[in-house]
Amino acid sequence: MTKNSLSQLQIRLHSLAIFRNLLTDPVMESLLAYLEALQSAPLSQAVSCYSQFVSRLYAAGSTTLARYVEQLAGDDENPYIRRIGRGETPAPEMVECVRAELEILQAAADLTPETLRSGLDWDGYLPVFQTEPVDVAASYRRRCENIGKLGYGIYARHRMFYVGDNGQIVPVHNPDKIRLSSLIDYKREQQIILDNTLALLSGKPAANILLTGDAGTGKSSTVKAVVNELAYKGLRILEVRKEQLHAIPAILDELNSNPLKFILFIDDLSFQKDDDNFSALKAILEGSVSAKSRNIVIYATSNRRHLVKETFSDRDGDDVHRNDTMQELLSLSERFGIQVTFQKPDKKTYLGIVHHLAKEKGIQMDESQLDALAERYALGRGGRSARAANQFIDGLLAK
Repeated sequence: MTKNSLSQLQIRLHSLAIFRNLLTDPVMESLLAYLEALQSAPLSQAVSCYSQFVSRLYAAGSTTLARYVEQLAGDDENPYIRRIGRGETPAPEMVECVRAELEILQAAADLTPETLRSGLDWDGYLPVFQTEPVDVAASYRRRCENIGKLGYGIYARHRMFYVGDNGQIVPVHNPDKIRLSSLIDYKREQQIILDNTLALLSGKPAANILLTGDAGTGKSSTVKAVVNELAYKGLRILEVRKEQLHAIPAILDELNSNPLKFILFIDDLSFQKDDDNFSALKAILEGSVSAKSRNIVIYATSNRRHLVKETFSDRDGDDVHRNDTMQELLSLSERFGIQVTFQKPDKKTYLGIVHHLAKEKGIQMDESQLDALAERYALGRGGRSARAANQFIDGLLAK
C-alpha cells in the first residue's frame, strides 16, 4: 500500500456514517491521527503518532488490529443494528451504506505494521502488532443474525450492570463469576429460578420472582450464577438499589426494544411502612404496560417474608381499617408471580457444604476436627449458613 493509498484510507474512514462512533474510539482515533501525520507532519511527529496508535492498541488489551476492528464493528451501537434488534427491516439506503462501510473497515483491519510504516523514511525501531485474516462483513452478518444472543453496544461486552447515581446504566467490569456448580444444596430452589429464566430466554411467559429466607443462604449468589450460566444465550442482569425504584419505568422503556433478555435485580429488599418506594414497586408489579415487557423480569431478594417492617402497634393500633392496612402491607410480596424460600441449613446440610468446599479447596483435615471447628465458627457467626461455610473455609485457607 502506497502513501497515497494510506491517504485514501484516511479519507474513506472519515466518510463513515453508520459506524461513525468508531472514529471516537481511542485506537481508531490514533490510527487516523497517524494517517494524517503521514501526509504533511514532521517525521518525529509521524513516528510519535504511529507509536501512540500501537500503544493504545496494546492498552485496549489487544495485539491484533484485525480482531480489534472486527469486534469494534460488531459491538457498535448504531441506527442500523438498533433496527435489526427491534426486528425491523432497515431501509435499502442503510443496507447499502453498511455494505460500503464494512469494506472500509475491512481495509483498516487488513493493515499491517509494514504497510503503515511504508510511508515513513525511518530505519529505527518501531513497535509492531500482530496480523490475522478476518472477514469483517461476514462477522457482522453473524452478529445481526444472532442479535438476540450477542447483543450490541455495552450489552455485547458485559453481562452485569448497575444503575448509577444519575440513572445511567453502568457495566460491572469485574463481575462475580460464581457458577451454579459452586453452590451446594438448594438445588430445588435453584431449578425453579433456572426454569423461569429459561422461559424468559425462549420467549415464553416468565414471572417476577421473590427470593426470601435467612441471610447467607445463597439467594443473591443463585441469581448471579444463573446469569453466568445463561449469558451466552443472551441473558443480562441490571442491579437496582431500593432508592432507585422510581427509575424502573424509564429503565424498562430503554431496555424494552433491546434484543437481549434482562433480569432487574433488587437485593435485600425491605421497606418501612410509609416508604414511598413501596408504592413505586407495587405499581410496577401490578402490571403496568412497561412492566409486562417481553424481555424483562424482576428478581428481588429479601430476608423478610412480608417485605414491610411492621411493629406490634401496626397490628394492634386503633386504625379503623386495620385489616385493610395489614393486607396492603402483605400484598407486595404476593405480586411476585413466584416466591422461593431459602431455609437456613440444618447441621447435616451445613457440614455437607463445609466438606464439599474443603475438598474443592484442597484442605486436608481430620473430618471430626473439621466438623468441630465448623460448628464452633457457625456458633460465633450467629448460626449455620452457606455463607458461614464459605467464610469458614476461607479462614482456614488464610491460615
